[in-house]
Amino acid sequence: MLPSDRSNRQVVLVARPTGIAQGEHFAIRQDGVRAPDDGELLIRNTFLSVEPAMRGWIADIGNYSAPVPIGGVMRSLAVGEVVVSRAIDYAPGDVVTGWFGWQDYATIRPDAIVRKVLENDLPPSLSLGVLGINGVTALLALTLIGQPKAGETVLVSTAAGAVGSAVGQIAKIIGCRTVGIAGGEAKVAACLAEFGYDAAIDYRADGLSDAIARACPDGIDIYFDNVAGSISDTVMRHLAQRARVVVCGTASVSDWSDWPTGLRVERHLLVKRARMEGFVIFDHADRYDDAVAQLASWVRDGRLRYREDILDGIERAPDALAGLYRGENSGKRVIRL
Repeated sequence: MLPSDRSNRQVVLVARPTGIAQGEHFAIRQDGVRAPDDGELLIRNTFLSVEPAMRGWIADIGNYSAPVPIGGVMRSLAVGEVVVSRAIDYAPGDVVTGWFGWQDYATIRPDAIVRKVLENDLPPSLSLGVLGINGVTALLALTLIGQPKAGETVLVSTAAGAVGSAVGQIAKIIGCRTVGIAGGEAKVAACLAEFGYDAAIDYRADGLSDAIARACPDGIDIYFDNVAGSISDTVMRHLAQRARVVVCGTASVSDWSDWPTGLRVERHLLVKRARMEGFVIFDHADRYDDAVAQLASWVRDGRLRYREDILDGIERAPDALAGLYRGENSGKRVIRL
């Protein structure tokens, strides 16, 4: 049945940011809860996701998806419970994850649902992190583009983050040697103690290139790049022959309206016969369920560890994205309603 007060808090975009969105670019408004029409469902959200990629979803320059309109509810993955269903295959009480937005309730068509959450023995919030877009990206980008082989060296930037930490652990499961790059002593320690990296480097310390050379004396076979910018410029010098570079994120570049300049990668790719390819999860929807099943198995076995950074209350949402880029989170950031 519909909520008694028919009230729905929504986080909406009120100004188009240049660079990283701050709290003032969003507002919280009250709206009504719309009853679902035939073929629709009403979802009560329990957790909202916060993704680095959201920066691109609200940008006014070219991206892989249409920008969130001014006045529109912030696009977001969420996990929630079906309250009312007028669609086949879904019933009240089903837990689902999908594109429900930053709001308490979402009235949606079934095509907004990514999947039913069937892992009843695991926290539902994981469907937004290690069992969601982050974990699936880590598994598919590493295996489809990186094509790792046992004994190879895999270097990961933002190695303690939601994607990077999963990449490092999956590479270890495959039998690779893993090296992580992270920011600050605490995240370097997490790479080693929690996520099993063979070596970890603090990019904020002096001598990044020398540190990479010491950690990867035979070169880097796979570079999983979540940052771009000067860190990746340095990494390119250490690629091994036939290296693969997986481009998954550009977190270090704050503003794409002014195209960044820096070192060029072409000579490294040519001389080392290396390959560089971008990965966007939306291209691989047909592999999503199988990937989640594999990830869940590893989580249950204790082979895949995770961290969650949980913010309580929708009031925390407007500044949550900026906080990611300030490096405040420790693990996958979600908002608990």
